Amino acid sequence: MGTWNDVLNEVTAAGSNYDIIRRNYIRALAEYRKRNLIIYYSGWLQKPQLANEPAAEVQITDSDKVGFMSAIKGMDPAIGLDLVLHTPGGDMAATESLVDYLRVKFPNDISVFVPQLAMSAGTMIACACKEIWMGNQSSLGPIDPQVGHLPANAILEEFETAAREIKNDSSRAFVWQPILSKLQPSAITQCKDALKWGEEVTEKWLAEGMFASHADPMADAKATVANLTDKAKNKAHARHLSADVAESYGLNIRRLETDQRLQDAVLTLHHAVTVTLNGTGAYKIIENHLGGAYLQVIQQIAISR
Repeated sequence: MGTWNDVLNEVTAAGSNYDIIRRNYIRALAEYRKRNLIIYYSGWLQKPQLANEPAAEVQITDSDKVGFMSAIKGMDPAIGLDLVLHTPGGDMAATESLVDYLRVKFPNDISVFVPQLAMSAGTMIACACKEIWMGNQSSLGPIDPQVGHLPANAILEEFETAAREIKNDSSRAFVWQPILSKLQPSAITQCKDALKWGEEVTEKWLAEGMFASHADPMADAKATVANLTDKAKNKAHARHLSADVAESYGLNIRRLETDQRLQDAVLTLHHAVTVTLNGTGAYKIIENHLGGAYLQVIQQIAISR
């Protein structure tokens, strides 16, 4: 396996030719698996300033559909799709639309690889695949929709705590009033709707895909989603769920460590992509094994003085 420094040295020796080296490793993984391959990478770890912007383009957005449409063009659906996924999550509507599109193109034949992180809506995408390949270093995350950049579960829990305390002791209203006054109109309804939406689509994807061969696919799907959405169990939106935890929640987890050549190919590719994100202005990369790429790059403005 090429480490991050190994790949960086390779890029430097080649004259900073990030694209050629990255594409070589994309092609190598596709050739080993003999399947279509698309990588979907966000640079939120390399460019954290973009994650804090209102638009948050490092997250899953509707614009990603264009990249996937370009990547899928020319592929043979009969050999399935491997998706290498690294994302903090993002917009639920965009996620649902993207998953629906991929499942139409590759019915029940998408395998997802998580070299490092697929959080929140990224975990939802993973649940829509037939199997999830993870290593000792890989993590999924709780399915915890955000409303106004705050966890919907946390907002509801705080509101319910306030209602209970005020009911038991009306003087507590003076303590809670400054907090409750910050809630936007319909915020509680939005939180409930967001949670229900995330649960329903993920249960559907699991029942129709990963759990389709189970004796009771929907019952198993509901049990798995209950684990992924359990705030008391998962504690925080950013909680990293290991392969062991994900498997205990009922997901079909495949271990990269069982195939050394596959593990080397996936992790070297991961390093090649993160070297690109670290050394260039790119913050989103959607690319296939055929050489087609959709890169979003920070716009640089030159100012003359």
